[in-house]
Formats: sequence, structure tokens, C-alpha cells
Amino acid sequence: MEIKVLKDIFESNEEMADQTRALLAEKKIYMIDIMSSPGSGKTTITDRIITALKDDYRIAVIEGDIKTTKDAEKLAKHDIPITQIETSLFGGDCHLESSWIRKCLDGFDLDSLDFVIIENIGNLVCPAEFELGDDERVVVLSVTEGEDKPAKYPLMFNSSQTLLLNKIDLLPYLDYSMDEVMQNIRKANPTINTFKMSSKTGEGFDAFITHLRNNIEKKIR
Repeated sequence: MEIKVLKDIFESNEEMADQTRALLAEKKIYMIDIMSSPGSGKTTITDRIITALKDDYRIAVIEGDIKTTKDAEKLAKHDIPITQIETSLFGGDCHLESSWIRKCLDGFDLDSLDFVIIENIGNLVCPAEFELGDDERVVVLSVTEGEDKPAKYPLMFNSSQTLLLNKIDLLPYLDYSMDEVMQNIRKANPTINTFKMSSKTGEGFDAFITHLRNNIEKKIR
């Protein structure tokens, strides 16, 4: 009986995700889901994405956290629509669900948007299991987390289309093997797009922005 209940939960989530994809296709809106462990740099990356693209595209953000609105407050300076999901209000879930994303989208003026960024809960396990209806899953891995995360958490990397290898400005101070991490990434997902960058200095960020621009243009035109 427990297995059946769990199956029903995932099926319901996937059905809503499919409905969301259809809605975004109709409205010609591109949506990404940014996932990672805590402290990898998701919010700083989101901030840089908005700064780089807000003059050309109409952007909204869905911010997910178990508690507090601190990350949403950091992004409020951009004066764009932001909706906070605080999962402690739903029992402290360590992931976002497609029904919550749909409610956030219903609260936006979708005819006035081109691009939606979801910043998911900091967790390399649960978020990978829940489809949200996005066009692109982006996983952030900071070099300070070590080389073994793609091997330890393969579903997160296997289910993502894009990987941002962040904080490369710290490499001179770390005992870190780029060859090892790239080998683990390729084993988890041979086709994943990988961008090496520093969200602090901006190194390598332009290539990812070009990638995003291309994907957004394909969706909205």
C-alpha cells in the first residue's frame, strides 16, 4: 500500500508538470530549474543571469527555500516579479513540486514574460525526483564540494541537461582534480552541457549566457 501511495504522488506531480509544459509552450516562455547542494552559488548565479538578460527579456523568479525569504530579498533589487515558496509551510519538504510551481505561474502575468527562473531547494537528492515542467534543468556543482558528487548523486546529474562547475576561482587553493570530476560527470551523464565558471568573478559566465540566450530565442520566437 505504501508503494502505491508513493507511485500516485509521483504520477500526480508528473501530470501537473506536463500541463505546465503545455502552458509555457502556448505562452512561449522558457523556464529553467536551478538545483544544487546548499552553498554552491545558486543565488549569485541567478543574480548574474538576471543582470545579463533583463534588458532583453522579461524575467520572473520562483524562489524555493525551506525557511526564510533571504534569497528572494537579495534579488528584489532587480524589480522583477518574484514569488517565494517557503516549504516549511508545507511540512518542511526538501524539494519543490509541480503543483506549487503552477500556482506561482498562475500568479504571474504570463503574457508579459519570456523567461522564468526556478531556484530550487539546496539538496542533491529530492529535487531530482520531481519534474516541474521546466525546459531545462541546470545543476550547479562548486569545486569546494569535491570531485565525487556526480558519482554519489547520479540521478541529479543524469536528469539535468546543463551543469555549471562553479567557484573555479578557488582552484589554486584546493587539492582538486579537474580530470577526476569531469570523468565522474561523463559517467553520470555523457551528454550534459558543462560550463566552468566563477559566479564571483564572472569568469566563464558569458558562454552560459550565450547558451541561455539561444535556448530562450528558440522558445519565444
